[in-house]
Amino acid sequence: MQKALVWLRRDLRLYDNAALHHALKECGQVWLTFIFDSDILQPLLKGELDTNGLKHDRRVDFIWQGIKQIDDELRKQGGGLIVRFGKPTQCIPEIAKELGVNTVFTNHDYEPSAIERDETVKTALEKQGIGFETFKDQVIFEKKEILTNSNTVFSIFTPYKNNWLKTLQEKDLAAYSCKAKPDQFAAIPKKLNEPLPSLKSMGFCSTGIESYLPPGSEGGQAFLKDFLSRIDQYQIGRDFPAIKGVSYLSTHLRFGMLSIRGLVREAHRRMLAGSMGATIWLSELIWRDFYFMILANHPRLAKGASFKPDYDNIAWESGATAKKLFTAWCEGKTGYPLVDAAMHQLNQSGYMHNRLRMVVASFLTKDLGVDWRWGEAYFAEHLNDFELSSNNGGWQWASSSGCDAQPYFRIFNPITQSEKFDPEGKFIKRYLPQLSKLSKKSIHAPWKAGHIELEAAGILIGRDYPLPIVDHDEARKKTLVRYSVVKKIV
Repeated sequence: MQKALVWLRRDLRLYDNAALHHALKECGQVWLTFIFDSDILQPLLKGELDTNGLKHDRRVDFIWQGIKQIDDELRKQGGGLIVRFGKPTQCIPEIAKELGVNTVFTNHDYEPSAIERDETVKTALEKQGIGFETFKDQVIFEKKEILTNSNTVFSIFTPYKNNWLKTLQEKDLAAYSCKAKPDQFAAIPKKLNEPLPSLKSMGFCSTGIESYLPPGSEGGQAFLKDFLSRIDQYQIGRDFPAIKGVSYLSTHLRFGMLSIRGLVREAHRRMLAGSMGATIWLSELIWRDFYFMILANHPRLAKGASFKPDYDNIAWESGATAKKLFTAWCEGKTGYPLVDAAMHQLNQSGYMHNRLRMVVASFLTKDLGVDWRWGEAYFAEHLNDFELSSNNGGWQWASSSGCDAQPYFRIFNPITQSEKFDPEGKFIKRYLPQLSKLSKKSIHAPWKAGHIELEAAGILIGRDYPLPIVDHDEARKKTLVRYSVVKKIV
């Protein structure tokens, strides 16, 4: 009887999972494992800790709860999830050897560090006579599956998207059956049957994320059901952060608690039925594939390189000035309410509305003149749905250094963005309650409000809310000069 170990990573579900499907199809006994990677988690322990010396990281908590759900479901079927905290390069070969499996099954990962890790694991397993098979699972099309007519990698999104849609076939969206036969999920041997490592044992604390972001496939399916009831209006509401207009599925998708095939299948079916909302949302899912493809073909981006090399010649603000500006941005104390409210949303919940991600990224790079890599790193630390490829792509888009990015001279005006996408100031009031008594005209630029209105609202600019740390019009002029080194390639 063939035996298999399925190594879950960013595919935390027991349905429509390529690696699990192939293991169940080919092997009579199947075990599953998840490794809390100490190489990833231990760097997260740096910085501020709570009174118990534990780190507050919503993502680790969210993953832990999703893992617990999987373990509970597997134990109902006679199996269980083998969970360890350590280095996968050591844990996977050890677990595979102890179980006596023939093959380890897992799904592709496209980040350079993950590719290197998998090569190390594969080599160690081969020395033990154990196979290592990986499958495409987290994207629809990967690597070089979508190419230009001259067989080169795309760098512009629209032609990529058109070719993506032209290439798409029903088989690309077909769900993988993961129904196990009786007793196919094998019981965990006593030697390996340890309880799940607690958050505390790994240095982390509970965060309460489940109160607003229910984990696991169950939580993801509930959010999906809710979104599908609103999807036909997606193109109308997606840019307004004060209303429930977006899907809120990004974190579940990031950790594979939802299947990308299922989401694209729903979006594509509704697009063909004429839903404009579904059409626009499908385009967003294709952007995700696009950025995965870009990173897979340009791994240097993971090391901080600009997609357009000439943009590495830009002289960003430096020294104490840069640190002061960056700190104000991080803490939501720039004096521009929409920017500050967005940063408070991120800091308080680990989530930021997509329109606001563009606004704050443009503000950091083109109003404050701070290197986009600083913002990329801050998002990487705080976003629940942090994804290297999309985060890098988004920041390089905003700073104009990336593929198919906005032109360097396109600079978002934080006041007009606020007036357009939060016209009533509802979002601002939610995260900056000290401004809640200002009129919908003044709330976008409080320093321009009259003394009478400010006094009536109980606001003293500079005490209750900061003065703008830069003048947007002056900052725009400085940015055009700063970017003049790259004019020749525009």
